[in-house]
Amino acid sequence: MILSRVKPAVEQQLEKTKPVNHKITAKDFIEKRDYTGALTILKFDIEKSKQDVELELWLAYCYFHLGDYNNAMLIYKNHSKNSGIKHLFVNLACCYFYLGMYPEAEEVLGKSDISDVKIRLQFHLSHKQGDEKKLMEYHELLADVVEDQLSLAAIHYLRSHYQEAIDIYKKLMINNRHFLALNVYMALCYYKLDFYDVSQEILDVYMKKYPDSMILTNLKACNLYKLYDGKAAESELKNLIARRSSTFKFCEDLIKHNMVVFREGEGALQVLPALVDILPEARLNLVIYYLKQGENEEAYELIKDLEPAIPQEYILKAIVNVVVGQEKGDTKQIDNGQSLFNMVGSSSSECDTIPGRQCMASSLFLEGRYDEVSLYLSSIKSYFSNDDSFNFNFAQVKLSLGEYKEAEEMYLQVKSNKIRDSFIYINHLTHCCKFSIKYFITYRLLGRGQG
Repeated sequence: MILSRVKPAVEQQLEKTKPVNHKITAKDFIEKRDYTGALTILKFDIEKSKQDVELELWLAYCYFHLGDYNNAMLIYKNHSKNSGIKHLFVNLACCYFYLGMYPEAEEVLGKSDISDVKIRLQFHLSHKQGDEKKLMEYHELLADVVEDQLSLAAIHYLRSHYQEAIDIYKKLMINNRHFLALNVYMALCYYKLDFYDVSQEILDVYMKKYPDSMILTNLKACNLYKLYDGKAAESELKNLIARRSSTFKFCEDLIKHNMVVFREGEGALQVLPALVDILPEARLNLVIYYLKQGENEEAYELIKDLEPAIPQEYILKAIVNVVVGQEKGDTKQIDNGQSLFNMVGSSSSECDTIPGRQCMASSLFLEGRYDEVSLYLSSIKSYFSNDDSFNFNFAQVKLSLGEYKEAEEMYLQVKSNKIRDSFIYINHLTHCCKFSIKYFITYRLLGRGQG
């Protein structure tokens, strides 16, 4: 978050008793972070007072915190000629930033006075625009204060430096135990590091205080999806949708996206295309959907101009290049895919991870170095004992090495009818059986293939 709040999520103090005749104001709702309630009162007050700048600015504040950045932007923009309004330009720039209008945000920031928020926003703009030089310049301007450190941790997270982000959050927790939201940020990082059980354990601390939180429930659903299955995750999200709190709009797109993922791609074409430029994961999941449907050219068109920044993007772009390259007989495209696999598999941060070893195995396979492929796949075999694609691919490697008995065993572990009915599967298993002198199985397979 750029505009991080220093105010603790839960204040350890007794509320002041209000007079019986106390008139409820928008401020009362804002203090409770009920921005929908505040909006209702503010709109009513504005209707009565007309042209009340302060009320309109509070209206923009509520819109912003509800994730309605466009309406907030329109109000700030309408008052932009009033140079006497403090922080107006930096607030307008924040709206532009969240709307993805980075050039506009940068231009408006040029009109604002120097401030800590301005520096943090410039720091994030530099990251979004890929300007490493400016990023480092603004990094140097960050101080050892909570807001700046949270901003730095956010950049680490966005650059896939999850452990660095965790280290910052742990340091902040030492002196700020009441900042319960730090648990959520750490849980997100552990989720990205594939430590789903750790992520959920940390998340439970915060959920005891805020069981109705949209962000928390969504992350819990994602953990359930990784730890168990899509049905458990979908059930969690359905409960979330049923509640539809005042902050639902803030993460509505994310929930729609995740529901498609949990349902194994159901409704992908109705939901994902509109989210491609909003959620980075939407593009990747739409590419995966196209690949599963055999629509490889559509997958390629969607990812060809993507400059990979995280391992998942490198891996997916590699897969698409290899698949399309093999279809077209384009060796250059296959080489591009092989190079991307190698970059992930040989990187210091990924070489010892499961995806990293899969990538190195894929790279070596494309080079025909099957003995080395076998070593890499053997090191992660225990994680994929029931994975048909893994067993099928490993069987092909064993067959290429002339290890027919091992290849046969792996082919027979495949349960997918789609794979078992394919010509390649029957042909290769028949080849293994021939060398294993298992004529009866060979006869049955040949009969099945002709039928």
